[in-house]
Amino acid sequence: MTDDRPVLGIIFMLLFCVIAPMGDAVAKLLGGHVPLGQLLLARFATQSILLLPIVAQSGRLWRMSPRIFWLMVLRTLLHMSGIGFMFSALRFLPLADATAIAFVMPFLMLLLGKFVLHEEVGFRRLAACAVGFGGTLLVIQPSFASVGWPALLPLGVAVVFSLFMLVTRQLAKDTDPIGLQAISGVIACAIMLPVLLIGQSNDIEILSLVAPNLGDWLRLLAIGVLGTAAHLVMTWSLRYAPAATLAPMQYLEIPVATFVGWVIFHDLPNDEAAIGILITIAAGLYIVLRERAMARAMARAAKSPG
Repeated sequence: MTDDRPVLGIIFMLLFCVIAPMGDAVAKLLGGHVPLGQLLLARFATQSILLLPIVAQSGRLWRMSPRIFWLMVLRTLLHMSGIGFMFSALRFLPLADATAIAFVMPFLMLLLGKFVLHEEVGFRRLAACAVGFGGTLLVIQPSFASVGWPALLPLGVAVVFSLFMLVTRQLAKDTDPIGLQAISGVIACAIMLPVLLIGQSNDIEILSLVAPNLGDWLRLLAIGVLGTAAHLVMTWSLRYAPAATLAPMQYLEIPVATFVGWVIFHDLPNDEAAIGILITIAAGLYIVLRERAMARAMARAAKSPG
């Protein structure tokens, strides 16, 4: 078991908070003229190409029980759906708004913990969920007034990735992170290739194929490289530092996304959305800090005699 090295874990999480918005920005650049299905295929095909040689050379085992295999298939479908929702949202929304709305996920994780896993969740954390969701609505409202229902797509990201995290927790103890990502890439390609062939033959726009120019080929490669790198550095961050240490830092992704969106697309949240973003961050940080305080209290109670 890897010893805790919190500084290294924090560095990896900082890298994630920078890399993830950059990958989303590249997807936004391509989203107007490259179909969604082709973006997803590029994302996961690059992941497979990058990681399969590492799996082969390191001798990581591919054998798995039927239960683990089907959990991997489910996880891959959720991963593809979450990325698909995000890439679709970025066609309509500023990068910062889409990222902030998707950060309703920690609140959903808390509610799933209470109602699905039957974890104890107190009133104050539920109240923080309500406040945080209210902040998210402030971000959604101006976007909804501007673009309509696509403003709700980041909520789909949050729901799907909440379920994705639950499935990942089930797999974490039984699978190697790099092997898991390599196999997920292969499964995603096996799903996407026939789907795209069917979409192309039936003239389904989002599942059609186009001939990218050289610049778009490089951007498609960048989506895969950045997406794979972001997921791996997040996984490694959790190996070296406790989740409670890293969770508050994940909210740095929102200001980084705001900066990247401003530099590349000249987009900034309006006043209402900015207030909503601040409320969402504050409520999320409260929940994280509350979780840490409760964990410490339980640890002290477990150590106390009697």
